[in-house]
Amino acid sequence: MLAMKRFGVIFILSNLLFSLVVGCQPAFQPGTYTDDMGREVNISKVPERIVSYGSSITEILFALGLGEKVVGVDDFSDYPEAAKSKPKVGDAFSPSIEKLVGLEPDLVLTVKQEQLNTALDNLGVKFMVIDPTDIDGVYKNIELIGEITGVEGKASKLIDDMKKTAARVQSQVKSAPEVRVIFLIDTTDLNNPWTGGHGSFIDALITMAGGENIAAKAPAPWVQFSIEQIISADPEVIILPDKYVASPQVLKDHPAWQRTSAVKNNRIIIINGDLISRPGPRLVQGLEELAKIIHPELYK
Repeated sequence: MLAMKRFGVIFILSNLLFSLVVGCQPAFQPGTYTDDMGREVNISKVPERIVSYGSSITEILFALGLGEKVVGVDDFSDYPEAAKSKPKVGDAFSPSIEKLVGLEPDLVLTVKQEQLNTALDNLGVKFMVIDPTDIDGVYKNIELIGEITGVEGKASKLIDDMKKTAARVQSQVKSAPEVRVIFLIDTTDLNNPWTGGHGSFIDALITMAGGENIAAKAPAPWVQFSIEQIISADPEVIILPDKYVASPQVLKDHPAWQRTSAVKNNRIIIINGDLISRPGPRLVQGLEELAKIIHPELYK
């Protein structure tokens, strides 16, 4: 009899705890939400079939535990591992509209791409543009996706964790001397490589990691920087993504690049480019990796 009473008390307390936890979770609110193009989109119910046209969008969805609701992804969505097995719908610049329609999504999340966006509009497919221009925009996008999918609590925690990581890294490098850095995103022409200028995630992350982006004063987020400009700025560190660029040895063999401090001191470092180029949850991992590359003395 005593055991039954104890069981009853435990059962009641468990239900009470569950009710309190559930009660603390923000409920989904039907309404009109604004995307990154300023479009107002009515979301009347929690989406159950989502298609993602953007690898960073896919990463956000999975990070929020929404993988089971993702019914299709773009061809470049390869993280996390589970995203690779999702049906592919082309990419934002060459979408497979027939496959998309066949998946019967109730919401498409896409980057800003006029042709695709227009096609979705003409088909009457409900879509939202998720295309941030800075790190605060990434946080806002995660919050927005959390709100429209009914997982606002998870979104808040993810944002909080990201901000804590960013703050920790910035605190770590706060007193360190700035190091001149260039991040190469395309080395097809070694005399005029592409890099990230003012307004790019690359520029922002280098600065936050205690570096000085030598292309920070460039007039656009993505620019070609001449070899003369590079030699004049004399980068102390050259960072290469792990895809689509020349090998460090190619830079070492180039007569002009050999004149930079980075090549002389063998500070040509390869990084997982997805951590820097995808404006999603792993951006702060990219920030931490950059800090370790730029200021290895702080991470011994």
